[in-house]
Amino acid sequence: MAPPQAPLHVVLAGGSGFLGTHLRADLVRRGHTVTSLVRRAGSGPAESTWDPYAGQVDRALVAEADVVVNLAGSPTAGNPHSKKWARELRESRVTTTRVLAEAIAAAEQPPAFLAGNGISYYGDHGDQVLTETADTRGHALLTDVTREWQAAADAAVDAGSRVCVLRTAPVMDRRAAPLQQLRLLFKAGLGGKLGNGKQHMAMISLRDWVGAVSHLAEHPTASGAFNLCCVETPTNAEFTRALAQALHRPAFATAPKAILKVAAGEMGPEILGSLNVRPAALEAAGYVFTDPDVHAVVASGLAARD
Repeated sequence: MAPPQAPLHVVLAGGSGFLGTHLRADLVRRGHTVTSLVRRAGSGPAESTWDPYAGQVDRALVAEADVVVNLAGSPTAGNPHSKKWARELRESRVTTTRVLAEAIAAAEQPPAFLAGNGISYYGDHGDQVLTETADTRGHALLTDVTREWQAAADAAVDAGSRVCVLRTAPVMDRRAAPLQQLRLLFKAGLGGKLGNGKQHMAMISLRDWVGAVSHLAEHPTASGAFNLCCVETPTNAEFTRALAQALHRPAFATAPKAILKVAAGEMGPEILGSLNVRPAALEAAGYVFTDPDVHAVVASGLAARD
């Protein structure tokens, strides 16, 4: 796709997080203007204060934007046995999305909306290849959350906004979970399969995630759901071998399924479920992956600099 003819004004929620920080930098590098929504008082010149839990956001700012991106939400990593963690996980994503979708819908000419979401939307499908048209099934925590998260953007869809739902797979980078912890575990010689390792484990490199989201921001007509994952989704066993080889360490250990179910609590289905996803819509929109398979994703993630 050719570069846009004019710079975009992007309003970004969640811009202080790991993904948001890198997306903002890439958008600015591409010549766009980015205004970050922040919850602290005394915002800077490229920031705007908002309070999603009070339903407060500068609607004039939203209306003037070309694209609104929502990456806001509490950390996915946390205590899987905590009801407070699970409640905040859900409410932070649904509330921020709904507030922005309603502000977009109120605009005379609704800006595009890139609504953060997760690949867990599909639920466990075994070996079945999943494109964006696949159904959602089961009631695992993150599967339920992603359904509500997506529905929270409906006001923008109904208003005619160009809405892209970003069904993001775990982003593999040594500076952030999960690769940050896995790298240390494998370097200590404690790496291994989860259960039998046959479950498909969706993932994407940071540079492809950033590149894909920037591509969708600039694309004039792309809309609907987009799987943000590498082209060929590996099994957990294939990922284990690739990471062990890259770190020159053995990986003979196996975490038994029964123990994982107890230890992981609400997150058990995310660890043991199988998501053999494909980024069909993203490729159809013209995005070309830099890291299409597990070996490229691992190499890219480990090469990242602190």
